[in-house]
Amino acid sequence: MSDEAPAVEITDEEGAMLVRLAREAIEKHLNEKRTIKTPAGLDEKFYRKMGVFVTLNTHNHLGVGGELRGCIGQPLPERPLLEALIDSAISSAVHDPRFEKVKPKELDNLVVEISVLTPPQLITVKSPNEYCNHIHIGEDGLIIRWSFGAGLLLPQVAVEYDWSTEDFLCHCCMKAGATPDHWLTQDAQIYKFQALVFDETEPHGQVVRRTLE
Repeated sequence: MSDEAPAVEITDEEGAMLVRLAREAIEKHLNEKRTIKTPAGLDEKFYRKMGVFVTLNTHNHLGVGGELRGCIGQPLPERPLLEALIDSAISSAVHDPRFEKVKPKELDNLVVEISVLTPPQLITVKSPNEYCNHIHIGEDGLIIRWSFGAGLLLPQVAVEYDWSTEDFLCHCCMKAGATPDHWLTQDAQIYKFQALVFDETEPHGQVVRRTLE
């Protein structure tokens, strides 16, 4: 098990509220060209600074996983959660450079997923070969920084692709623009974090907490 626990607990009902807020932010931006205001009067934890990602996937009515349509987030706890969530939701729909902007007519075939992140923790090792002992598939996400860039992979990515810990490190290096084995060099700084993940079971549908194992 990882040593770090999520920085804040979020109930299933609160997770559903956050997912619906993300969807509302996307819908209002695409349909009305406006940004919704941060809700007031909620529990104080939602106004704490936290990292968050919003992921959009196409919905497969056969129950099989859909395709990624956008994923943007803010990995560091630099902005209040609700503010970061709204911004990330809009960005996932219109600013992910890997995809064309989401069109309003697509919204009824997209499921919204949010990941609320713990602060990244630098993994300190005597030898790079020890990294695998400190990373737990199904619990940890990764950030790799090196001289020419950085890359992040959410914890659910390793589970979805059935990666080993070494696979996870290699793919995160490539996400950072480095060679797959760059994690074995002294140039790499590797951080891990955890996430509370909630997503829709279908567009506009029930929201559930994802168990990554």
